[in-house]
Amino acid sequence: MSQRFFAILEQRGVIRITGDDAREFLQGLISNDINRVGPAQAIYAALLTPQGKYLFDFFIAEHDGALLLETEKSRIADLIKRLTMYKLRAKAKLEDVSDKWRVAAVWGEQSLETLGLPRDPGASIACADGVAYTDPRLYDAGARVLLGASDPMPDATESDAEAYDAHRLALGLPDGSRDLILDKSILLESGFDELHGVDWHKGCYMGQELTARTKYRGLVKKRLVPVSIDGPLPEPGTDVTAGGKTVGEIRSGLAGHALALIRLEALENETETMHAGDAAVTPRRPSWAEF
Repeated sequence: MSQRFFAILEQRGVIRITGDDAREFLQGLISNDINRVGPAQAIYAALLTPQGKYLFDFFIAEHDGALLLETEKSRIADLIKRLTMYKLRAKAKLEDVSDKWRVAAVWGEQSLETLGLPRDPGASIACADGVAYTDPRLYDAGARVLLGASDPMPDATESDAEAYDAHRLALGLPDGSRDLILDKSILLESGFDELHGVDWHKGCYMGQELTARTKYRGLVKKRLVPVSIDGPLPEPGTDVTAGGKTVGEIRSGLAGHALALIRLEALENETETMHAGDAAVTPRRPSWAEF
């Protein structure tokens, strides 16, 4: 039986960005280098507040000369509104084209090889009338595929978004505003450095000063990590406690697994059991994390 799967992610949508100034306009706003994006490369990036706090995260690929930005479908109108605030006279057009694209995740054995993709994060190729790329965060996550209306499904066993959710939870990958708190979360607490979501050499962008200060002054005190749940799955926002003290907070979860933002000093103390609600919580450092 195939151990390669695909799922259509109905909760994801696509913004098409065109115009002579599209790249220059985005370059001054997002955390990664838009000039790396081309037919052979996609990126993962975020839009922050001026104070360096999380607002949106997304993948950006190129297709037929346009930039395709994949993000949370329910928040696309808010993202377009936010970007338009900064567009001013820039020649850039932003369109919600979610009705023209299906977003698929492909993961499991030989998932990249089947699509003709290398293991280089963000490596991109044309795929029928769409585009496929190795997940820019982590090749173990598999591939993202933007499918046109008539494109065939990937050569894999059809699964669902919940199965993909279990896959990304096991890897410790955040899922947008389910795991990052608007106007509050800091990128480096959420793994954006190791997950290739920040370019440290591109120059200024919205929130760059705080992001750089956090890295170079060693100000990260918490990290978003995968946790195993022994007991009823706590609701997002539930406090994680150890030794009678609050040491973190549960974020998204599914069937005995979740992500939680935990203080580093608590992660280092392996003698105290953590709890969230009526469940015992066991954190695990992802293999890709460098804290």
